[in-house]
Amino acid sequence: MTAGAGLARQAIGASPGAPLTLSLPEQIAARLSERIIAGTYAPGRRVMEQAVSAEFGVSRGPVREALRLLEKDGLVTILPRRGAQVTRLSIAEVREIFDIRAALNGLRDRQIAEDPDRGRLLPMLEDNVARLAGLARDPGEGDEYIETVFELNRLLNDATPNRRLRAILSSLALQTLRYSRLGLATVGRRQQSAGNWQRLVKAVREGDGLEAQRAAEQRVLDSRDAAIRELEKT
Repeated sequence: MTAGAGLARQAIGASPGAPLTLSLPEQIAARLSERIIAGTYAPGRRVMEQAVSAEFGVSRGPVREALRLLEKDGLVTILPRRGAQVTRLSIAEVREIFDIRAALNGLRDRQIAEDPDRGRLLPMLEDNVARLAGLARDPGEGDEYIETVFELNRLLNDATPNRRLRAILSSLALQTLRYSRLGLATVGRRQQSAGNWQRLVKAVREGDGLEAQRAAEQRVLDSRDAAIRELEKT
């Protein structure tokens, strides 16, 4: 499975392998999201309503609604008289998104580490981070690594008691994922990332909120800087 195949569904609330219970526009949006995240639909490509309608065998109404959902997630831009276009990746955007995410993830992970009930989360966190460490060493497991990171962030989002924080982080998930693919593109970067996840596990185990916050912020900022370097090459 490639990163992106299924992640879009999960980001809008569908469990992997579960029956699809989304509305028709949400189903179409999830399928298109997968293609955008995986790079099948390149930045700048127009998403034609007529072609999507024909592919899914639906009228243009659900397609328009699906495109509005994608615009809300920052994956497409709808231009007057030109239709929808896959949002281009930009250094300015990666700075904005990842700087916000670093602060929010730091807050989230600090709250989790300081939660007296964190012991219930710890076994799942440890198992997933151990899996990450193994994947990070394999050059052929980049997509699986990114997918596991996505799942880890969902796990932590669900664990935070702050529901507004959960909602904001979820709204950034798909926008972040396209850049995360750039920021975790090499074995070296994935190993660096896994090290920061291991720091987080230790901090949560010890109830060290400040260290959990620092590990989260470093993890996100490392991805930001690596994604910027990749964008500068192109």
